[in-house]
Amino acid sequence: MKESLKELLDLLDLEQIENDIFRGRSPEERQQRVFGGQVAGQALVAAGRTVPVNRPVHSLHAYFIRPGDPSVPIVYTVDRVRDGRSFTTRRVLAVQHGKAIFSLSASFQVVEDGPSHQAAMPDAPDPETLPPALERLTPIFGERAAAEFVSRRPFDVRHATPLTWEAAKDPALVTPESKVWLRVDGELPDDPLLHVCLMTYASDMTLLDTVLLNHGLAWGDNRVMGASLDHAMWFHRPFRADEWLLYYQDTPFAGGARGLARGQVFTRSGELVVSVMQEGLIRVGDRS
Repeated sequence: MKESLKELLDLLDLEQIENDIFRGRSPEERQQRVFGGQVAGQALVAAGRTVPVNRPVHSLHAYFIRPGDPSVPIVYTVDRVRDGRSFTTRRVLAVQHGKAIFSLSASFQVVEDGPSHQAAMPDAPDPETLPPALERLTPIFGERAAAEFVSRRPFDVRHATPLTWEAAKDPALVTPESKVWLRVDGELPDDPLLHVCLMTYASDMTLLDTVLLNHGLAWGDNRVMGASLDHAMWFHRPFRADEWLLYYQDTPFAGGARGLARGQVFTRSGELVVSVMQEGLIRVGDRS
């Protein structure tokens, strides 16, 4: 198992400090702010630990309120909003320095049968035929920087469509959609909550990239500033985060310094297992 995955699993193993109160930490490397997927994944862990295991999560809705400080722990308080016969509702508030930085509402449901249909899986090349992230990133950032970036990622991510940095240099590569194969870099235990929390983490890694990709922009360009504003996910079927998943993403709208992106996650066999929506702050200024 890759060291970055071991660390992520440790980050998701929250410390329980009181009934319905949990504490999480951030990675040792000092970043400007806590990664949004991390706080969302940890908040879902906190909610899930207060719910019976026979009620899997089916949806979450979250808001990023303030930037998280990676140098101090995050306290997650869980409000047991409702425990019904079929549905359980939880509300989680993430707090640092006495202020809320993130809020999440999650709904859990007993397993039931009903009518079934789904969107078709888009065409995409097999992940094994695609170059690994290090091979794609080295020509852009150099071997050392690319290797450091990839080593910190707990997921094997393979793009079937252009990267934002590639499209920023070549207008012919600009596109409104993105197809990404991903899986964690190691084998996981059979814990359904862990798999959905890892997908929650991963869902924030590339989603807003689609907005930039549509305009020939890229993170790291000193003109571009962005941040996640809100995040919603619907979990349709069980899946494993240690098996290849196709993350199809597109962007239906951008305007008012905000961009909207949506995603669909498919198993390799074509089952739609997760749907995602996110709005992000996208500001573009002068290079000076």
